[in-house]
Amino acid sequence: MTTTDATHDLVGRGNREGAALFRDWFAEIDETARTGGQSAYVFVMGSLNEILKTFDLPVIFPEINSLQTAVRRVAHEYLEEAEDHGYSPDVCGYVKADVGTQLRGGEHPMGQIPQPSLSVLTNACNTYIKWAEIWERMYETPTFTIDIPGTREAGGQTWQGNSDFEADRKYVETQVRELITLCEEITGKKFDIDKFRQVLTYTNTMSRSWKQLLDLNKSKPSLFNALTDATIYLGVANGFRGTEAGAGYFERLVEEMEYKAAHGIGQTIEEEYRLLFVGVPCYPIFRRFNELFTDWGGQFVNSTYLWFASGGSNRGFEYDLTDPVASLAEGVLISVRDAMDAMFHQNEVLVGMSEDFDIDGVIYHPIKSCRTVSTGLADGRRHFSEETGIPSLFIESDMMDRRVVSEAQMKNRIDAFFEGLASRRLAAGVQG
Repeated sequence: MTTTDATHDLVGRGNREGAALFRDWFAEIDETARTGGQSAYVFVMGSLNEILKTFDLPVIFPEINSLQTAVRRVAHEYLEEAEDHGYSPDVCGYVKADVGTQLRGGEHPMGQIPQPSLSVLTNACNTYIKWAEIWERMYETPTFTIDIPGTREAGGQTWQGNSDFEADRKYVETQVRELITLCEEITGKKFDIDKFRQVLTYTNTMSRSWKQLLDLNKSKPSLFNALTDATIYLGVANGFRGTEAGAGYFERLVEEMEYKAAHGIGQTIEEEYRLLFVGVPCYPIFRRFNELFTDWGGQFVNSTYLWFASGGSNRGFEYDLTDPVASLAEGVLISVRDAMDAMFHQNEVLVGMSEDFDIDGVIYHPIKSCRTVSTGLADGRRHFSEETGIPSLFIESDMMDRRVVSEAQMKNRIDAFFEGLASRRLAAGVQG
């Protein structure tokens, strides 16, 4: 195969195959709904997909369902339906879009959404618990909440060999074993430890590849957009976690990125400024939101979103197959704690990212719909700027509700930010 042929076959393959897998996933969900099959509602931070896949339970991510309504520009219909039903405009937009979906009998732009046979959640987000209570009221669905001990203080994470860490791991393991028992009762199947090990093997491949993927984007120019392209990767990482298809996809994605790095192939837009993104994207105008930055040559090379929404894959943690249940508990503890750190103790990691990825600026994006992600971002930004001197931009909008998204206002602030970056670069050149 010639270099030209290889470039044609490899470059863009991850986006094409990821979009196809995503459609396949929703086709399976649609089929489950139409045949009345069992399914589990889960969340991206601590989905326990490995347990559920072992019991052949299709997984439904209401967060992903909701953001898809925004990307397809119909979220306002679902939000308004939930508000007409009595939900406040201040309630999380993801929750309201899901409520709208449930009130419509599962009708969704990507296909029919089945009712849950079980919901599984962690305490990674305070909204998860109240959200699952909605399904309990609607469907009398069994709900299983796993309490994950978080980091007690910034920089105070404990690890293997520490007595506190081992106590936390055992606490999580007890809960995981209770979930296994509940799944046996709901599905009528016995837990298959060998199948479970195979599922964990697939997850190990995915986690290893996700870590490689993030590290590869340190290349100059960057290889993928951490806002747009990576949203496709996140969808596969969550929906196909613990599957052969997911593992194979990420191995092929790493192959593509290694090829691009070796041949100096960047993104389609020339890279002038390397940016970090903090928060959740603006999905109601998703493509245009990204263009407000790429029009200036700004490329997102990493983000906290790839940290807390990847199900822990960013850590590259791999399960020990000789003691799989205990190792799953350890992985859940580390990954969910890490996701919470991404929201509450993020500054330390942002400083490291800025150095590793040679960042020109950081975009902080608090959103109306999610106080958990947005609380404290202004203080975090101030502390980060004082510590690093790296320019940053603070812009507010929403991940779901187009009624509070002002493109013109954002554009004015983004343009001013890039004008400042250009002036700063010019001054540095003159002084040099």
